Amino acid sequence: MATTDTIPNSGSTVGLWPRERAVARLTQLILGLALYGVSEAMMLAPGVGVDPWDVFHTGLARISGIPVGTVLIVVGALVLLLWIPLRQRPGLGTVANVVVIGAVVDLILTATPVPHTLWLRWALFLSGVILNAVATGLYIGAGLGAGPRDGLTTAIAAHGRSIRVVRTGVEVSVLAVGWLLGGNVGLGTVVYALGIGPLVHVTIPRLRLNTAPGTPSARQSQTTNEDRIPEPV
Repeated sequence: MATTDTIPNSGSTVGLWPRERAVARLTQLILGLALYGVSEAMMLAPGVGVDPWDVFHTGLARISGIPVGTVLIVVGALVLLLWIPLRQRPGLGTVANVVVIGAVVDLILTATPVPHTLWLRWALFLSGVILNAVATGLYIGAGLGAGPRDGLTTAIAAHGRSIRVVRTGVEVSVLAVGWLLGGNVGLGTVVYALGIGPLVHVTIPRLRLNTAPGTPSARQSQTTNEDRIPEPV
């Protein structure tokens, strides 16, 4: 699964239950995660390449025979366990991220036929990339916590390392392992890497929900905005 370009500062805390605009934020979170799962399925189905984490996921799915969405859930849960020694606290969005996206991916991949024509496969993939950026803006904009992979990157970087260096190291590592496992590497991997950064640079600020100034959520939102890294994933 793709990591986003917006990663909350590791020193901030996100409560498990929102204190401001709870209904709007929870609705936006679930909608964003559901659409993220749909976009993941749209990028996985054509078989033209996926982002580094999904190369790893598809490699594990290939050798284990487990559906890729289920692999997403298992890997997300294991990554979340790594937060414990790094003293990173999950939010409600973090926990929901682990479960919702993988479940939706399995549902969509099971129910949707894969087009065989090359241009239709690319049309499906590119539509998935765009939807992925919108979904990222929605769930990050809810301000209820980063995904498990983003949080891992932030927590490691909090020990005096550059987020860019850590992120590159993590994603190159999972890409290499995924490739060795037979994961789905292709031109789509490059297209996603070049396209997702500029897209989420547009969607995240426009889809962020405002909260009352001075509240924890508002301070988190401000920190998130300041820590954005406007580069491709």
